[in-house]
Amino acid sequence: MLKLRRMPIGAMLIEEGAVTQDQLDIALAEQQRARDGRRIGEILVSLRYISETNLLQTLARQLECDLVDLNAAPPNEAALAIVPSEFAMRHHLVPLSQNENVLTVAMADPLDILAADDLRLLTGLDVRPVLAAAADIRRVCEQSYMSRIIQDVQEAERAVEDEDSLDVADLQKMARIINQAIQDRASDIHVEPFERELRVRYRVDGVLHEVSAPPRRYHPALVSRIKILSDLNIAERRLPQDGRMKIRAAGRQIDLRVSTVPTIYGEAVVMRILDKQTAMLGLTELGMPRDMFHQFRRLIEEPHGIILVTGPTGSGKTTTLYAALSEIYSVQKKIITVEDPVEYQLNGVNQIQVQPQIGLTFANGLRSIVRQDPDVVMVGEIRDHETAEIAIQAALTGHLVFSTLHTNDAAGAVSRLLDMGAEPYLVASSLIGVVAQRLVRLNCSRCKAPYREKPEAMREVGIEYSDLPSGMLTHGEGCPECRGLGFRGRSGIYEMLTVDETIRSMITRREPAGVVKQYAQQSQSMRTMLQDGRVKAIQGETTIQEVLRVCQREEFSI
Repeated sequence: MLKLRRMPIGAMLIEEGAVTQDQLDIALAEQQRARDGRRIGEILVSLRYISETNLLQTLARQLECDLVDLNAAPPNEAALAIVPSEFAMRHHLVPLSQNENVLTVAMADPLDILAADDLRLLTGLDVRPVLAAAADIRRVCEQSYMSRIIQDVQEAERAVEDEDSLDVADLQKMARIINQAIQDRASDIHVEPFERELRVRYRVDGVLHEVSAPPRRYHPALVSRIKILSDLNIAERRLPQDGRMKIRAAGRQIDLRVSTVPTIYGEAVVMRILDKQTAMLGLTELGMPRDMFHQFRRLIEEPHGIILVTGPTGSGKTTTLYAALSEIYSVQKKIITVEDPVEYQLNGVNQIQVQPQIGLTFANGLRSIVRQDPDVVMVGEIRDHETAEIAIQAALTGHLVFSTLHTNDAAGAVSRLLDMGAEPYLVASSLIGVVAQRLVRLNCSRCKAPYREKPEAMREVGIEYSDLPSGMLTHGEGCPECRGLGFRGRSGIYEMLTVDETIRSMITRREPAGVVKQYAQQSQSMRTMLQDGRVKAIQGETTIQEVLRVCQREEFSI
């Protein structure tokens, strides 16, 4: 039985110089505030104060157990056969090997006595727990048992009659595509027919990657299966359709938003994976710089006013808004949202789905919900003059209003509202802050290594090698953990404009966005998205090329 050393994990990390006391205090405060069951080590990793590898190494010393890398030490087939897949997935463990009457098992929590006792009763063997990364356990468990599940499906397929075997094969191929996408942390699955081939691509961390696809002949049956499960009309192949389906994968329920469009070679399908477990982030996990985080937190606690989050499609605006709503939610506040679509359900929040076909637009929905006596209102997007006008009136009558706009930077949000026909004096009176953001891919912590960037790329973001603490930048070289991409996960880069008296006067005078931005940089010390990305590259979180990929050239004002 593992024995826990007396020194807490936080104290051990401080002793090892991995974190500071200030960082530990922030994590402890977040743990007490969130009350979501997360351990202090998980919170320190989510705040990016330490890497998961550092945490695991310290945990192994604390628990006095072995640490295993499942990429280098895959499980033994004989050990896998001892433990049923349902048990392993439910308890988040992977059986690695058996030596006489001892079963070695990789666990994310080797102190889970109940799981170890259940496994001992199930197998009749002594259990030796070792520590491994939770993500590795989930991935290896799914990979190892998936092959066995597929074998079972293939045996079932051979057992059914000929007319039914195609249905089983269709379901099997679709299940493999979806399961692999979830395993690879994809946000979207693209199924695209061409003249001689069927292409399947996953969008992982914002970038499309081609994966192995079934033969072209399976396309009609595959699309029909997807449409049946999404309650779409399988007989209609000439018009676009939208639907949803629910599946269970990796031990949890996952929603898929399905869109089909007709092409010259058949219907193309895109499935958006809505996985609440991976998409719902807390405010501390967004990646905001500490000073901006505290500034944003103060803004969202204001009693009234408009707060806008801007950026292109797929830049994480909804995630930021959901994190803000979760942060300020309490039983004393009534929060209502009107969205298109409602992607994730928020506990305690009244969420309304826009349905333009029956007249429920953003403007109509917003007009109705202000009569529901809310304290906080979220409008998925301000698209027109009518919605902007109602949002402004809601803010002026004592409501806190969150919404999004598609603009290149924070200052551009002011010009966009005025271009929609909003009165300058009303915008000046209601707008309290704007956050602009983009998403950059993060270097894989497992294979991150120093590298030298091209001088011209460094000049574009204003970095010299003399600015670097270690004299080098870092990038991911590619490993099994990141599927050879060098990146794993994403983080936001931000700029934040707070509306003070000077900016209110500028809005009233219709000053150009460039003038507003210049004032904010000089007088408010506003950090631009480029500057935030530059800091993250210097700190080794991402690469210069990744910052250049998501930032437009006109944003490069150093």
